[in-house]
Amino acid sequence: MTTRETTRLADLCDLIVERVKPGERPDSLYLGLEHLASGRLIRLGGGLASEMRSSTSAFKPSDVLYGKLRPYLDKAVLADQEGVCTTELLVLRAKADVDPRFLAAVVHSPHFLEYAVSGTTGVQHPRTSWAHIREFGAPSFSYDEQRQIADLLWLVHEAINCSEALVKEADALKRAAMQTLFTHGLRGETQKETEIGPIPESWDVVQLGTLGKIGNGSTPRKATSEYWTGGTYPWLTSAKVYDRNIVEADQFVTEFALAKCHLPCIKPGAVLIAITGQGKTLGHCAVLCIEATINQHLAYIQVDTTAAHPSFVRGYLETQYDFFRQVGTSGGSTKGALTCAFLRGFSLPLPPTLNEQDEIVTILDTIDRKINLHRRKCAVLNDLFKALLHKLMTDEIRVGDLGPPVLEPVDLYERTS
Repeated sequence: MTTRETTRLADLCDLIVERVKPGERPDSLYLGLEHLASGRLIRLGGGLASEMRSSTSAFKPSDVLYGKLRPYLDKAVLADQEGVCTTELLVLRAKADVDPRFLAAVVHSPHFLEYAVSGTTGVQHPRTSWAHIREFGAPSFSYDEQRQIADLLWLVHEAINCSEALVKEADALKRAAMQTLFTHGLRGETQKETEIGPIPESWDVVQLGTLGKIGNGSTPRKATSEYWTGGTYPWLTSAKVYDRNIVEADQFVTEFALAKCHLPCIKPGAVLIAITGQGKTLGHCAVLCIEATINQHLAYIQVDTTAAHPSFVRGYLETQYDFFRQVGTSGGSTKGALTCAFLRGFSLPLPPTLNEQDEIVTILDTIDRKINLHRRKCAVLNDLFKALLHKLMTDEIRVGDLGPPVLEPVDLYERTS
């Protein structure tokens, strides 16, 4: 493969500076950094210019809007219509012999990201600048080659967007299914009003504490090597609740730690719930499928499996995520946490038979498998996009080397212009 000439970013595009004062274009689309997602080529949404109280920059369809603030966030999109944007976005307009989609790919390439970050100034609000990024050098491609590269990258990007949309739809389906299943059941029964809302006539409302022991754990002192060195007993943190079914541990403690520290030995079938956290973790829960112990940021419910299916309990607790977060971060706790006492008194609906619980769990598990399938597809497509972006933009591979595409290319630039 022959060595290509190098071209600068300034040879591919021009910086457009057209300031718009507040109120000049009140009905225009407004884009801020919050409307751009890291590593994505199209915007997430938008606002109205009338909401802005500071000057903005005008842009046109096919302009590339590049985030100069914290460039490591990798934010840049191809504009699909005209509008105004925050001055933290540089408006880059492709030259006549440059495909705008290709330009958008250039500023997302790993080498460009590294180059942009190397030229930042400021500590609390690091920014790069046009004076710096305009000198970025990349392999020179003909217009036809640019279009071929853009076709492939945007095809994969569109597939990612479709997969993410399917995940959102499946999540919405699950929420709707949960609402129906936990209020109507599966037997077509009449409903009765209870303290937690309508439930099937034959169901009971029980307190979580009646279904098994509830407690939390601790973190052995890290400086005490006897607690950690050579440890073989699984020790879990609140990050594991995202697994939903916990089948392995990332950290381990010793038998000495189990004997000396406040560490419960929790059996498979327990439900774990994150009881602290300022982010999204608080309120998430999972079923423990191994024997393990936990830290102080988790609580466990050692479910009596003769009375309740652990996955049924987890399923209902998942419907209460927003409520748990409200309790844990407001008046329900002085430390931004759920307490074991609160969990013991928490009420939930319970079908009279394990069979009905199992049937509900089966339905939810089927939806979960579909969601996980779409998420795995998204992960694969994201990895593919990143690999193609790097190798195509550095000329390590060429589109012609990859063979014919499975799908027809999606030209989003032409479609949205």
